Formats: sequence, C-alpha cells, structure tokens
Amino acid sequence: MAALAWLIIPAVAAILASIWAIWAARPPRAATDPSSLAEHERFRAAMERSTSPDNRSGR
Repeated sequence: MAALAWLIIPAVAAILASIWAIWAARPPRAATDPSSLAEHERFRAAMERSTSPDNRSGR
C-alpha cells in the first residue's frame, strides 16, 4: 500500500501541473473590450474616492 501511495503522489502532482499549465497558457482578455475599459474606470474612480484626504478617518 505504501508503494501505491508513492506512485499516486507524483501522478496527482503531474495532473495538477498540467491543469495549471493549461490555465496559465490561456489567451488574455482583450484590453480594448468596452466593458473591461468601463470596469477599469469604475475601479479607478473607487480607488480615488477611497484615498482622497477628505475620506480618511481618524484625522
């Protein structure tokens, strides 16, 4: 049974590595997509609101 465990561990690691490689090699999302640009603008606006000097608590 111990020998079987020593054979299963590398097999599972190889399967996980293959899944990760497929995930890492997927094509990136297009940066010119209007919805992604709008999403980025909403993110920037939220970050500007959260770091403005008027919104800091405790001062």
